[in-house]
Parts: sequence; C-alpha cells; structure tokens
Amino acid sequence: MKYKIGMIVSGKITGIQPYGAFVALDEQTQGLIHISECTHGYVKDLNEILTVGESIDVMILDIDEYTKKISLSLRTMQEPQVQQYHPNKRRHHHKQGKIGFQSIHEAMPKWIEQAKEDERKRTGSI
Repeated sequence: MKYKIGMIVSGKITGIQPYGAFVALDEQTQGLIHISECTHGYVKDLNEILTVGESIDVMILDIDEYTKKISLSLRTMQEPQVQQYHPNKRRHHHKQGKIGFQSIHEAMPKWIEQAKEDERKRTGSI
C-alpha cells in the first residue's frame, strides 16, 4: 500500500452518510472521514459542510492492515479553535456572597411538612 499514516492526500468525495463521508483517494482506494473528524465543534449535517464530487485534501489518520480501511481527517488540517474567556460576561452570583446549604437547611422543614401533608391526603388518613 502506498499510503502512510500522517500523509496529506487529495481525494474526491464519493458519498455522504450521517456518520461520515467517503473519499476516493485513487481508482482502487477509498477512505472515510468520520463526522467527528470533519471540523472542530458539533456537526449536525455533513451536507452543510461537504458535497459529493468535491475535491479535498485530507490527512490519513489510520490504516487497518487487515481490512485495508483508511481513516481520514479534515479537522487536523484546520486551525484549532480556541475558546475565549470573557471576563465581563455576566455570571450568576448571589449578591451577598456564598449561600452554601443554609437556604436548603431553612427550607427543609417546610418541605418535610408538605410531603407529610401530601402523603396524608393521598392515603386518606387525616
């Protein structure tokens, strides 16, 4: 086999399924780009990113020596997306500082009494 892991090769998309896209690397060799390897982030529908007949460059991630299946990636060819931290973004904080479990401690007796009352009504014992 002339292909090696890590190689960047050109291919043509021959089919798109919900789980990935099939790419013809040459006349006899075909590989699969799994949906998770198409781009960074969530992909709902591959048809929004790729089209059948499109020529693309992909990286070879893995080659199964027994089945001759080739795993491909578009994502490794892209710049990684970095999450930006926004210090001014509103965050939900209690204005008086930490509450801890104090609010639960105060509400628990009311909840217990309400549960007992509901149980008495359900069973008919008043």
